[in-house]
Amino acid sequence: MSADVRSYAAVDLGASSGRVMVGRVGPDSLELAEAHRFVNRPVRLPEGLRWDVLGLYAGVLDGLRAAGQVDSVGIDSWAVDYGLLDADGALLGNPVHYRDPRTDGIAEKVWATVPAEELYGATGLQYAPFNTLYQLTAARASAQFAQAGRLLLVPDLLSYWLTGEQGTELTNASTTQLVDPRTREWSYEVAERLGIDLSLFAPLRRPGDAAGVLRAEVLEETGLRGPVPVRAVASHDTASAVAAVPATGERFAYICTGTWSLTGLELESPVLTEESRAANFTNELGIDGTVRYLRNIMGLWLLQECVRAWGEPDLGELLRAAARVPALRSVVDAGDAAFLAPGRMPERIAEACRASGQPVPESRAEITRCILDSLALAHRRAIEDAQRLADHPVDAVHIVGGGTRNALLCQLTADACGLPVVAGPTEAAAFGNVLVQARADGLVGDRHDMRRLLVRTQPLTRYEPRGDAGRWRAAAERLAPAAR
Repeated sequence: MSADVRSYAAVDLGASSGRVMVGRVGPDSLELAEAHRFVNRPVRLPEGLRWDVLGLYAGVLDGLRAAGQVDSVGIDSWAVDYGLLDADGALLGNPVHYRDPRTDGIAEKVWATVPAEELYGATGLQYAPFNTLYQLTAARASAQFAQAGRLLLVPDLLSYWLTGEQGTELTNASTTQLVDPRTREWSYEVAERLGIDLSLFAPLRRPGDAAGVLRAEVLEETGLRGPVPVRAVASHDTASAVAAVPATGERFAYICTGTWSLTGLELESPVLTEESRAANFTNELGIDGTVRYLRNIMGLWLLQECVRAWGEPDLGELLRAAARVPALRSVVDAGDAAFLAPGRMPERIAEACRASGQPVPESRAEITRCILDSLALAHRRAIEDAQRLADHPVDAVHIVGGGTRNALLCQLTADACGLPVVAGPTEAAAFGNVLVQARADGLVGDRHDMRRLLVRTQPLTRYEPRGDAGRWRAAAERLAPAAR
């Protein structure tokens, strides 16, 4: 390898799979290769739905072994979930899955102490029943919580096992509903009013900060030669993905697609108005002092659950059949919490269409088309709302993540938004992870330099809007009462 090209391991954990990617970065080169991929399958125990975090850690070690010698390691994952450690640093049980029902009804208890509008004004975070704040409130009476000496969010927990060093990375911390997006520090007032001891969290880290070096036991198990630094990256996978949006200017919207569709804007400051709260937009933190102003949409979870219920049919054939189904025959609110839990997804989508007086999709192709039309419509609504609430117009939409492989969804999103869609890269979170590590080594500059490198080196696909925009307006009006 050339002396001016360095190699980085990006551990990228999604809600359904994990991967260790190897990025090679030079002054005008950027390559990414998969070293190891493994499943992330939650387990339903008698006490509830849990993450198999030990299995994930084993997958990380296997991936580092397969990656070979690297200059550093970074970890990103989904948000909000955490592990509790005792006073000796030992894990107190597998982390609870955010889809576990323990937070049902908890938000109302929190709002009785800190009203929802005050909570939003202080933290800027949208309402979601699984926010870390609500999880902590639900866990407070448990035996595990009583024993806890430390709380580590999932990527910080894995980093701790690799290095023995504890920290709380800022972009992920911003999803806890305990961070002030204006100061980019803990919201001590909110924590105090709700009886949350912030000393439970390790000190805050920023993307690019040192997070330790691989322990001797990890080096022995993976075959790597030390020292191998571990870097804090933008450890919320959406923050890493947004860092890798290959935009050439400021007037863009993004959709980070996968299990969720995270749809919004990159801003310099948060939007904390009551209108923004009512529209359920969140202000999460990104790199270079930015704010990820976005709305959570249920995303390809809807289709993933249907495919699982149907016995894993060929997805390509399913999408080709869906493309032949008439457009916008039936749509559902893709942000509806009714679709959050696993199971019976085809039936639940049919029930939602029946309840709204629309034709009920019956075949697999019809249900798939309903899902994709509904996602495109939700993308349209979120981008329109974000532009209005933030007074930030856009000229293009960037789709990154797994949804870039779904050409039908990309085209429908362009049609719905009436804007060109640029799709790629697929492994955006891993690219963002790698680039933050490379930046810490001085190989690239700020986020604009990172994006210019992506534009020069990565294949992108452009979709122009087509068809009758009026049909999308009519579908949005049909869905408006349920979606607002």
